[in-house]
This record gives sequence, C-alpha cells and structure tokens, in this order.
Amino acid sequence: MDRLDEIFAMQKGLAEMMNLDRYPKDSEGRVSALATAIMHEAVELQRTTNWKWWKKPTPFSIDDAKEELIDIWHFVVQASLELNLTPDDIVSEYRKKNEINRNRQKNGY
Repeated sequence: MDRLDEIFAMQKGLAEMMNLDRYPKDSEGRVSALATAIMHEAVELQRTTNWKWWKKPTPFSIDDAKEELIDIWHFVVQASLELNLTPDDIVSEYRKKNEINRNRQKNGY
C-alpha cells in the first residue's frame, strides 16, 4: 500500500467511526460542507502566521501550522472519497492540472 492509499484507508476508517446524524445526506451537500470545513481550517492555518501587519508579531509555531494543515488534509481526503476519487485518480488529475499550470506559466499567465 502506498502512502496515499494508506491515508485514504485511515480516512475511511475514521468516517466509519463518526456520528453522521448532522452530515448532509446528499453528495452535493456533503461536498459543500467539506468545502466549508476546508475554508475554515485554512483560516485557522493562516491564523498561525503573522499576517496582520498592524499587530505585534508572535513566534511562529510550525507544529501548530502542521496540525492545521493536516486538518485540511482530512477534509480534502474526505471530499475526494465523496467524489469517488481514488489515489490513482488524484495523481492523474494532479498531473493534468499541473501540466495546465506549467503551460500557463510558460505562456505568461
């Protein structure tokens, strides 16, 4: 099992343990809820940084930032599962989009 397969398996196991009474019943609602969770976790990640130029900086905690980033990963992987993406699909789609982004950079995007 490769690392991404392992992450997907762990996420499936976690999802099976959760009380999903309040989780949306339809796929669109679940993806929307997960997108909202990803955005909120991204804000929590941002809050670990000194982005407020008007405020006295505090020491940056890489450990706190890593924890928030992994929270994002949990929701991204769950959204991938909701969309029936396999780890192989993720790599394939990433390659396609990476090529598009590289072409954009080469062509002055």
